[in-house]
Amino acid sequence: MNDLSLTILPETPKDAQAIERLHERTFGPGRFALSAYRLREHVDHLLELSFTARIGTLLVGSVRQLPVCIGDTSALMLGPLTVEPPFRNRGVGRALLERALGDAKAKGHRLVILVGDEPYYSRVGFKAVPKGRATMPGPVDYSRLLVAELVEGAFNDVSGAIQPDWSKAR
Repeated sequence: MNDLSLTILPETPKDAQAIERLHERTFGPGRFALSAYRLREHVDHLLELSFTARIGTLLVGSVRQLPVCIGDTSALMLGPLTVEPPFRNRGVGRALLERALGDAKAKGHRLVILVGDEPYYSRVGFKAVPKGRATMPGPVDYSRLLVAELVEGAFNDVSGAIQPDWSKAR
């Protein structure tokens, strides 16, 4: 952040309404049709691994992570990551990603998946999931399914359906 004083903090229950309004503004009502939302219907995101970005008291960004499984392997699904349009291209998204991935690794998580643009997310270690290695509910553009290994080799021999971590279901 060049000219802005940015604070990244763990999400709290009090942030939920402001984050939902941010998602409404940035993604619109079509967001509920996305495959990633099918997974979010059953399992809540992890507050301790989800973060907000603020400038002063103004919420300018958010990232969430929820527990999923890829086949039999535990993982996290990152998203949504969103930044208020006037604050994009100022490092807010990258700061949120670095905090989310760093804290996930520190807490012993090994894999993070997401659906997104590889050129953007590759800057923090995401790469395309090899074709046929993982499936998601509903329609998904598999060229946008990405994985980050928080531990080298953690994605070796992992394959299967991506589903909510049912042990954490509501």
